[in-house]
Formats: sequence, C-alpha cells, structure tokens
Amino acid sequence: MNCFTRRLRALGLYGLLGAALGLGACDPQAIKELEEGVSTEADVVQRFGQPERVWPEAGGAKTFEYNRQPAGVQNYMITIGPDGKMSALRQVLNPDNFRRVQPGMGVEDVRRMLGKPAKQVPYKLQNEIVWTWKFLEPPSEKKGFNVVFSPDYRVIRTEIGPDPDGPDMRGGG
Repeated sequence: MNCFTRRLRALGLYGLLGAALGLGACDPQAIKELEEGVSTEADVVQRFGQPERVWPEAGGAKTFEYNRQPAGVQNYMITIGPDGKMSALRQVLNPDNFRRVQPGMGVEDVRRMLGKPAKQVPYKLQNEIVWTWKFLEPPSEKKGFNVVFSPDYRVIRTEIGPDPDGPDMRGGG
C-alpha cells in the first residue's frame, strides 16, 4: 500500500483534500525505500502509485512520469529497465533541465523532460501559450519556470518568474 493510499484510509472522506495536498510529503520516504538496480517496477508503483504517463524508451525500457504540480514543486521521472528494475529516479524540475529547453522544441519534448505543468494559459493577443512549472530555487524560494509556446506549440522562449501562487504573478508573454 503506497503512502497516498494509507493517508486516504487514515483520513477518510473528509480528509481527501488534505491527503491529496500532502501527497508530496510521501515522496522523500518513497525515494529512501527505492534503490536503483534493485527495486522493481512493482516496488515503484507500490510507493508512488500509478504514473500519470508512461514514456517508451529505447531497448524496451520505460519512464514513469509522476507529477506533483500544481500543489507541489517537484515532478519525478522514474525509469524502469527492460529487466523490470528501476534504473533511474530523477526530480526533473531543476536548472539543468530548464537550460535544456530551447527555442523550436516541440511541446511533447518539453513535457517528456519536465512532466505536466502546474498550469497552461493561452494569451490570445500575444498569440502565445505559457506553461508554468512551480519549483524551489535554492535554498527554498518558490518560483515559476515558464515556457512560452507559439500557436503550433513550439518553444519561443523560457523565463523564470515569481511564485505562480503569489500576488506578483501576472503571467508570461
């Protein structure tokens, strides 16, 4: 039974919202319980639940996408090798991945790299669509990473902005 399921049972129907918002709190424990090259696909699903999306990889591997947006500030990609064992567990909302998002990239490439965003907002007058991911900038400042897409969902530019839940968020574009 994964952490989320245990919380749902413990809190009952009235605690459903609280349990959903607290899902990210389970992640550090789940991560500690998993080991690359040892843990199986079943171990991953038991601790993280069913993935939001499964991405096929070369050679029969697959990557499970676990989103913690919009309530959280992390997204995880967990790769299961062709042998059924976990080969990688990555928190993907980080500066290295943000730098890899380049003008001209397609929306699926960005989604595969960063997971599902916290929000997607069309700006019709600017002819742009902005996807925003919430993340923590060290040591603990919540920020928004914005990817600005053209109408055909190609990256135009990226920008880092204030906390998307804060009073200063006016949107990108």
